[in-house]
Amino acid sequence: MASTDTKTAQGAGLAGVEAGLDALDTAESRRTPLRQTFVNKIFPPIVAVVVVLLAWQALITFNVVDDPTKLPSPSDVGAEFKDAWLQGTLLDYIWTSVSRGLLGFLFALAIGTPLGLLVARVKFVRAAIGPVLSGLQSLPSVAWVPPAVIWLGLDNSMMYAVILLGAVPSIANGLVSGIDQVPPLYLRAGRTMGATGLKGAWHIVLPAALPGYLAGLKQGWAFSWRSLMAAEIIASSPDLGIGLGALLENGRNASSMSMVFEAIILILFVGIAIDLLIFSPLERWVLRSRGLFVKS
Repeated sequence: MASTDTKTAQGAGLAGVEAGLDALDTAESRRTPLRQTFVNKIFPPIVAVVVVLLAWQALITFNVVDDPTKLPSPSDVGAEFKDAWLQGTLLDYIWTSVSRGLLGFLFALAIGTPLGLLVARVKFVRAAIGPVLSGLQSLPSVAWVPPAVIWLGLDNSMMYAVILLGAVPSIANGLVSGIDQVPPLYLRAGRTMGATGLKGAWHIVLPAALPGYLAGLKQGWAFSWRSLMAAEIIASSPDLGIGLGALLENGRNASSMSMVFEAIILILFVGIAIDLLIFSPLERWVLRSRGLFVKS
């Protein structure tokens, strides 16, 4: 009888634990209320932007900086945005740079991923080109603009070459770092189940190395975007169109600080938008797939 009661109590205890886990799963799967999303995600950036604008305007109002050629007022920069919008050129500036940046990043992704996998898995290749990749990653991408112009001329191929040289080392090194952190037990288990060669790389190595790989992708995008801006600033040509880097250079040539600030704000906006729309959802998906994502 005592044994039966003990088993019954244990069963009830296990049922309670399972019910608690189910309740946690249900709570996590509920949609976050719109008000909470606004308070936690949207309101803080709005406050930060308002504070920056107020501090900026205060520098003008209290004559801390009274030279508009050095620091234009927010209204002057807003007027520059308005003129560009009315002329129909604002979206053209953004699209010219964003289309180049994303296409160049996709090329870098297609090259950097197999290269990183090769470096991580083949000892001779790592010894041969691993230090070169690290050196290229530390080399300022602006250094590639002059030789790229000489080799390829003033066209889009030059832009893509600079993006590749800036982004591929970061993507490859990120994947190498992620693979180096994969527990050897995963690899042995994969080989036991027949996952070797390309099959093992696809089903075992890449999923296990995903956090490090994603960090390399984020850094690769940052390098590709900075590389593109450097190329557009230095190698401006009517045949290349006017991207954000060229807009920044045009503002400098015209001594128009409002145009310079317009270009800086747009470059910053694109960088933030790409992170929020692409990389942040990817990071949440990776964390959620590993049970590490906690809603705030």
